[in-house]
Amino acid sequence: MVKVFGLLAAIFCALNLSAQDGADKIIGIWEPSNGKARVKVEKIGSKYFGKIVWLREPNDPETNAPKVDKNNPDESLRSTPLKGYRMLKDFVFKGDEWADGTIYDPENGSTYSCSIKMKNDNTLEIRGYIGVKALGRTDVWKRLELKSK
Repeated sequence: MVKVFGLLAAIFCALNLSAQDGADKIIGIWEPSNGKARVKVEKIGSKYFGKIVWLREPNDPETNAPKVDKNNPDESLRSTPLKGYRMLKDFVFKGDEWADGTIYDPENGSTYSCSIKMKNDNTLEIRGYIGVKALGRTDVWKRLELKSK
């Protein structure tokens, strides 16, 4: 009986580690389809987050100052620089997708429910939606840099 329990525990640990390895495949630098930004996805605790690390146009053309989150519905956050802004928040790996997170669109100041699926090692499908996933919009992001080991 002890041998069976030990074997089952070993199998469970191996499967859990394998699932976590799959979850971490999302870690890296990604570019949305519009090419305006690059987002670094990282793991913090047990969840995944993404922050803007590069902007094609980092400065506001009118002020030449770094671009800020001017469309944020919270007026107190409108002076927050976009570079370094955490736009993907709280994603949990659920076997074949990262779910239960949100994506923030600085172009309109809206936050959407979001799920992420990996088409292959270098392509993500990011689906933002309000309420029902079927009524959302999908964007394809391409990997620019592999995670460091």
